[in-house]
Amino acid sequence: MIQKVLVIGSNSFSGSSFVRYLLAQPDVHVAGVSRSGEPDIAFAAHRWDNEERQSHFTFHSLDLRRDLEGIIQVARDMEATHVVNFAAQGMVAESWLKPEDWYQTNTVSTIMLHDRLRKLDSLQKYVHISTPEVYGSTDGLIKESRNYNPSTPYATSRAACDMSLKNFLENYGYPVVWTRAANVYGPGQQLYRVIPRMVMAILTGKKLQLHGGGHSIRSFIHIDDVASATWEIAQKATPGNIYHISTDRFISIRDLVKLVCERMGEPFDKHVEEAPERDGKDAAYLLDAAKVRAEFGWKDCISLEEGVDQTVAWAKEHFESLKHLPLHYIHKA
Repeated sequence: MIQKVLVIGSNSFSGSSFVRYLLAQPDVHVAGVSRSGEPDIAFAAHRWDNEERQSHFTFHSLDLRRDLEGIIQVARDMEATHVVNFAAQGMVAESWLKPEDWYQTNTVSTIMLHDRLRKLDSLQKYVHISTPEVYGSTDGLIKESRNYNPSTPYATSRAACDMSLKNFLENYGYPVVWTRAANVYGPGQQLYRVIPRMVMAILTGKKLQLHGGGHSIRSFIHIDDVASATWEIAQKATPGNIYHISTDRFISIRDLVKLVCERMGEPFDKHVEEAPERDGKDAAYLLDAAKVRAEFGWKDCISLEEGVDQTVAWAKEHFESLKHLPLHYIHKA
């Protein structure tokens, strides 16, 4: 049986990597929707391989905030069985600068999307890619039942949308499942994220600013491991469930940066300078991923060292197109 998957936010790092994973699966047809046109090949993971499967992928340049009817028409025309939504206004610190953009995209426009998708007869599962930011700063391992305590406009905008989906589930039987992944990384990630930014800083002779000394604790999970878990959840999860996707390895940002330096044979002090902590930065997210492991037999397979090496190799392969790009986030409404 052919499964027809609409991936919203397909040009994002996570979205493109997920499309790439789907194209390697049998009997899956994929449509991608993103507000930007097709990205440079360095950031288009879905175009790196699976050439014989490219005919099973169609792309539509549509903006969630401005082209809702177009997105719904794509879902209707393809008779989408699954919708996986990666589209969101990201970045925590920057959400303080113009919070209305975060609420308009992550809350209002996304709720409007849900209200239209719930009327789609072909829809079997809607996977909402949420974030552990909704929990706020935490201690110890976090289970999926943890109460929301968002501490930034970004986190609050995502929590509000999550809560609206719960209303849709209870009132309409909307077939939603939620995922919340640890910090993702891997080849093709935007350069303003910590691992590729550190790699590019070393390759271009620049320094990385380590906010607050880099003492906050995170888990970093390779995007291919996230993609495999997401597809398991999309196919098999019962609506109403939340799943954490994480490794069991936790590391400070400082030690992560040191690891990147070590893998590249460069001294830490040469490429790093300390900077003040960002507003609303949460100290730790230690996600308990026992549920997805137990229910689906999923496991993460790519070590942090292997994943960093892959990211370094990617940056070197595409260095000529990457070296002129900024290492900081540029906001687009």
